[in-house]
Amino acid sequence: MLFDCNIPAGAGLAPMAGVTDAAARLLSFEQGASWAVSEMLSAKGFVYSNGRSEAIRELLFRFPGEGTCGLQLFGREPEFVAEAARRLEGAGFSFIDLNFGCPAPKITGNGEGSALMKEPVQIAKVVRAAADAVKFPVTVKIRSGWNPESVNAVEVAKICEDAGAKAIAVHARTRSQFYGGQADWSVIAAVKRAVKIPVFGNGDVRSGADAVRMLHETGCDRVIIGRAAEGNPWIFREIRAALTGEAYSPPAFAERMATALRHLDLAVVLYGEKKGVLEMRKHVAWYITGVPGAAKLREGVNGVCEAEEVRELLMRYAGLGNRSPSVSV
Repeated sequence: MLFDCNIPAGAGLAPMAGVTDAAARLLSFEQGASWAVSEMLSAKGFVYSNGRSEAIRELLFRFPGEGTCGLQLFGREPEFVAEAARRLEGAGFSFIDLNFGCPAPKITGNGEGSALMKEPVQIAKVVRAAADAVKFPVTVKIRSGWNPESVNAVEVAKICEDAGAKAIAVHARTRSQFYGGQADWSVIAAVKRAVKIPVFGNGDVRSGADAVRMLHETGCDRVIIGRAAEGNPWIFREIRAALTGEAYSPPAFAERMATALRHLDLAVVLYGEKKGVLEMRKHVAWYITGVPGAAKLREGVNGVCEAEEVRELLMRYAGLGNRSPSVSV
């Protein structure tokens, strides 16, 4: 087992706010993701609301068929992180993942997310509090550091290990890079050499060949996929094929469109029709990236508010007419 969870070889779906909801996770699992991590949840927000808000219900929702999945919490106050972890231990997730990597200003402005890379002592307190509060594994996700002058991933990784973390994911960019520039995989390799717990590499893995290269160059235990999985759950199938030496064929256009339609159905189940349609706008844009006529379809989808209208647009675009592909929830 990998950090007390039964995770097979392959790649995991990285946590992404507004992206890795239950619908995206299920589709990724169906295409071979080894595990996934949810969107991040504010520990303090959860404790204060007692988990009663609709947004929290949506974030905690899981579809039957999802595999091993972690719930990501963010926060800087050990007591709130510990209490949230304790209350959420029975929510159906396999582990708690602590976010020390989010670069969004609204998060770092509160001293949370990647801002904590500047406070290793505080990170230790948060990890220890969470690890002591629950029986299932606690993992962490970090960045290389706050900026190029303070790359301290190795120091933070050691601290997390000593505080009780069972695995550590390293996004090999600093916070100042956000999602630009090139990921420095040497940081992942340095973290792997420094700790005994599993290390997951993240950053610039866009294909099966990239995944194999990261594993070889860094020695990390697994790779996790973020933006490369947007509108492309087949990246997990591709990585599995690359790891086993099997042949891989990209999805045909019909499969891409059938998956987009299935994603629409899942989104409506998860959010209801109105919000589900709004959420699908970005996903449709990702599914059709680079395909002729994509701009016109994207404009059409952005202009409708009902699920059936989105379905009709997608089916017409795919040349399906009134023949709906097999789509089930």
